[in-house]
Amino acid sequence: MDITRKTDDEQRARWNGPAGHAWVEAQAVLDDMFKPFEDLLVETVSSGNGIRVLDVGCGTGGTTVAAARRLGGEGRCVGIDISEPMIAAAHARAEREGAQARFIHANAQEHVFEPATFDTIISRFGVMFFGDPVRAFANLRRAARDGAELRFVAWRGAAENPFMTTAERAAAPLLSNLPTRDPDEPGQFAFADPVRVERILGESGWGEIEIRPVDVACTLPERELVRYFTRLGPLGLVLDETDEGTRARIIETVRAAFEPYVHDTQVHFTAACWMVSARASST
Repeated sequence: MDITRKTDDEQRARWNGPAGHAWVEAQAVLDDMFKPFEDLLVETVSSGNGIRVLDVGCGTGGTTVAAARRLGGEGRCVGIDISEPMIAAAHARAEREGAQARFIHANAQEHVFEPATFDTIISRFGVMFFGDPVRAFANLRRAARDGAELRFVAWRGAAENPFMTTAERAAAPLLSNLPTRDPDEPGQFAFADPVRVERILGESGWGEIEIRPVDVACTLPERELVRYFTRLGPLGLVLDETDEGTRARIIETVRAAFEPYVHDTQVHFTAACWMVSARASST
């Protein structure tokens, strides 16, 4: 089995297993926390008759539905994600809100899109997990019309996002099986290096590339903090495997580590990200 296939299989297993279900359970909290990024992406979607938008790594569909609302009945929005539980939640959301959006359960790296279909491709934290990012963005380029715009948000490095690694750093001394992050592997911080991102996009047929830093203030209700760090991220993947006593010690230790971010009933942190835009080069 080649490395790319192994990586894709691992991502499929993760996002169709505990990680995917955890995101569904926490979708309301996560949507509120990352609403500023949704707004940054959706405000760039041009309205007009026949506009077609693709949301890559759409998760539970918040950004897809928001784009559909912006277009009203004039356009067509499609979300794609590798996670079946999240796509099911996205379908339910669209039906509940009466949104003109549809969803595809597939890997955007491999899915056979209708060629030259989309005018805009967006993603909120959904493009850092491809096993072969050049191949993935080339596939998206084939799905885009000439001149179509690509716009996505990706995390900068772990050092610039200490909130995002607080749980694993605090829990590491108490857990021997805590997964470690490899910056060269698919994952949250895989697009931390803007030079790498520009190379990936250039090699896959995208031009007019612009990568700019954005720092966004995010909030999380304090009452949701323990559920957040016990269900999501590297700690969430292994915490249920520990005995009750160890779990209690870990939760106490990790909760204390988050104290600098807690202000009354809210948790405040800054999300350090890249806003990336590009245009489908004419072939």
